[in-house]
Amino acid sequence: MQIKDFDYYLPEELIAQEPEPRRDESRLMVLPKNGGAPEHKLFKDIVEYIDARDVLVINNTRVIPARLWGEKEGTGTTIEVLLLTRRGEHTWEVLVRPGRRVPPGTGIIFGEELRGTVEAVADEGCRIIKFQYEGIFEQILDRLGVMPLPPYIKKQPADPNRYQTVYARRPGSAAAPTAGLHFTPELLKTIKDNGTQIVTVLLHVGLGTFRPVKVDDITRHRMHAEYFEITPETARVINETRGRGGRVIAVGTTTTRCLETAGREDGTVQPGSGWTDIFIYPGYTFRVIDGLITNFHLPRSTLLMMVSALAGRERMLEAYAEAVRKRYRFFSFGDAMLII
Repeated sequence: MQIKDFDYYLPEELIAQEPEPRRDESRLMVLPKNGGAPEHKLFKDIVEYIDARDVLVINNTRVIPARLWGEKEGTGTTIEVLLLTRRGEHTWEVLVRPGRRVPPGTGIIFGEELRGTVEAVADEGCRIIKFQYEGIFEQILDRLGVMPLPPYIKKQPADPNRYQTVYARRPGSAAAPTAGLHFTPELLKTIKDNGTQIVTVLLHVGLGTFRPVKVDDITRHRMHAEYFEITPETARVINETRGRGGRVIAVGTTTTRCLETAGREDGTVQPGSGWTDIFIYPGYTFRVIDGLITNFHLPRSTLLMMVSALAGRERMLEAYAEAVRKRYRFFSFGDAMLII
């Protein structure tokens, strides 16, 4: 299976640069995974497609201000650092630019409060940095860091919370689980009032979610591991839902990766925590999820491959072509799709 099989034409003006004024008034394409024409709705209409038998699973990770700018000790060269994964109390795996300028032993100064030392080169050209500081790291990061928006978004949103879900709780992500950005507290309450259970998982979004595929044969691509947790209560609700014939609807590809990692052969979910490098592409048999809420993804991305595994590659590319014709908004601040 070739990377070119997941390419599509996208006019640049359809890449959303800012969110809709109201979260739940983004557009929603409803795509029946087993055939039939897509429907075109607003996101708040999603209540029409979820019922009391179902369970909605959300990822409650919270984006940290993970982008830092510092100066290389001794030369003053500007160094950009993107925090990816905490590896210890003072140690993080990071991306750096320019990477060739920061071999092990390099010191980086981030102002008077924070200093880092490159300890090692990790997989995919990442670095391991040990930070030195006084006080609470998260508070220092709030003062020095910037929200790590994707490079195709040219300016920070007026309200930084628009790059957080309304249910974000657990800090640790380098990117937002963007399918969840469309929910409002009122919409979640309506879904609950209709009898649908809502449960949470955790997957801290790191390099694995947005790292580009650099090989022609996608089966040779290897995902970067990301940390996840599933509580016993979440597993119980999901397993009971499946046992009575209800559907498991995942909010986002991160939630999907979490659930499919923990899924058993019989479709039940095992509670626990750990690291997942699962790569889902066409040919994969889903164990847990029955439906998926997701945004429109980049060409040639692992996220497009995942949704193609659920609905079929040709069908997904046809849906994307229709989204282009109908002027849907794409990527992180764009519109949504429900595959059901």
